Amino acid sequence: MPILTAAARSPDHGKLEPWRFVVLERGALLRLAALIESRGLVLGKTPEEVAKMRAQFADAHLAVTVVFSPKPSEKIPEVEQLLSAGAVCLALLNAALAAGWGANWLTGWAAHDRGFAEAGLGLAPHERVAGLIHIGAETAAPPDRPRPDLAALATWISE
Repeated sequence: MPILTAAARSPDHGKLEPWRFVVLERGALLRLAALIESRGLVLGKTPEEVAKMRAQFADAHLAVTVVFSPKPSEKIPEVEQLLSAGAVCLALLNAALAAGWGANWLTGWAAHDRGFAEAGLGLAPHERVAGLIHIGAETAAPPDRPRPDLAALATWISE
């Protein structure tokens, strides 16, 4: 719960809480892995795409789905609410890592499939998956990927 508490402290202009958590334990992850099979067939995914996505759930023991759940507001545009949900994902990831867990922010095609989101995660029609944060014991870290060239991305203005 402290990790979720830390994530919920993310910037939230207007205090709308345009996000919520769906905590997926082992049984739910196995159920979702099976759902990947049928959704992959419906969507015409290749066997390799299905296998990779299925493994994301079948091999996991705990994951937290951050659900983007925008709220009606005349003052707070939906894009700001979406950015708040993204901030929650990063805060959750960083809180898990700081607590000593292995963690990874993954999505993939299933996270963006309405059938999977509604049947598997119970999302309402107006909700979307912002991120799936997998949390577990750190057993092996993938090699670091190339990072952006900050000199090409940053503009400094001094006057």
